[in-house]
Formats: sequence, C-alpha cells, structure tokens
Amino acid sequence: MYDTRDVKQHERPSVNIGPKTVTVFHYTLRNAAGEELETSRGSDPSAFLYGANNIIPGLEKALKDRTAGDVFTADIAADDAYGQVDPKRQQRVPSKHLVYKGKLKPGMVVQLNTSEGRVPVTVVKAGRHSADIDTNHPLAGQALSFDIEIIEVREASAEEVAHGHAHGPGGHHH
Repeated sequence: MYDTRDVKQHERPSVNIGPKTVTVFHYTLRNAAGEELETSRGSDPSAFLYGANNIIPGLEKALKDRTAGDVFTADIAADDAYGQVDPKRQQRVPSKHLVYKGKLKPGMVVQLNTSEGRVPVTVVKAGRHSADIDTNHPLAGQALSFDIEIIEVREASAEEVAHGHAHGPGGHHH
C-alpha cells in the first residue's frame, strides 16, 4: 500500500501531470448505471507514464494538468474509453487458444492467447472444439466514470521514458 500520510504537503514538489511525468493514483471505475466494475482501493494504486498510451485516452485527458492531492470524478464517453463495438471483431477460434476455468459459456470473458500476449475476449457461442468470440474490449461501447484520487505526481526517469511505462508500485517491475 502506498502511504503518503507521513509526508507533509509543503515537502512535496508540486508537479502537474503532463509529458514525461508519472502519476500514482487510486480509482474506482463505474459504468453508466453506477455499478462498480473495478477499484484499486484496498490494494496498490495504479501508476502510469503520461503520453505513453498506458491508459485510455479520455482518462489521460482528464488527468492532464492535475496534481497530487486532487480528488475528482471523470466521466469518459465510449469513444474516449474503449471505443464503439465493431461487429467485424467477432471470429471463430479453436478452444485450445482460450484460457478459462470451468465450462466455456456464452457471455464469459476469457483470455485469448495471441502472438502479442493474452487479450480479454467475450465468448459469443461455445462449441465442442471451437468458440465464437468477440475481440472488442469487454467495455467497448460503454461510457465510464472514474472516481480518482491522485497520490503522487513526479518527473519520469529516463529509464521509464525509454521503456514507455512507469516503474515501481502500481507500475511495471523489472
């Protein structure tokens, strides 16, 4: 858990979120109906390198120019989140390429093994040896709302900029 309670506000340099900065933040993600979909609260906060496409575009825009201590809600339209649903992104794949537990059923979100790693997909139809899947992001077509608490904003290290992501708590570990 990231704890900044021991650091006095005047001891922290004030850095605004922008190019070549790392932001550490807690969030709660809700859909348009207000249902909680995901939260970082109760675990490590998230960290991202601004401008490296590490988070959805609308959230990055909402964070720009903010600083540590800011608490706010960002409402993100589907186009600035995971985009609209593309019906052409459905396909049939052999079940052996899917990672899941239990019995494969329509509506399940499972992982598809690809040459670029695993990606989440939604099962549309499950057969004996294959499955029809939707490769749109499970949140495509949805407006999203993020409750944000910015914990820290700092200048990114040269290594983070070169690697294209934040290092340390909430970021990538090498």
